Amino acid sequence: MPEVMISKNSNDKLVFYVPKKDLEETIESLEFEAEEKWGGEVVLGDGQKFYLEPIAKPKLPITLRAKRGGGGD
Repeated sequence: MPEVMISKNSNDKLVFYVPKKDLEETIESLEFEAEEKWGGEVVLGDGQKFYLEPIAKPKLPITLRAKRGGGGD
């Protein structure tokens, strides 16, 4: 499970960054975006999928652990 940083870019889009892989991509979709439930399956601009354990909507930037491949299993 890599540690990832999520922030917003100048266009107000979410950006997903994996420091150890030097991967930086915009987030195309996020499964949950409500105040009380944020996270779930993340789809990046290059098609890769990750999974963030849902939490209350955080202040950005934030560093979290993500599972590769999406899905909570």
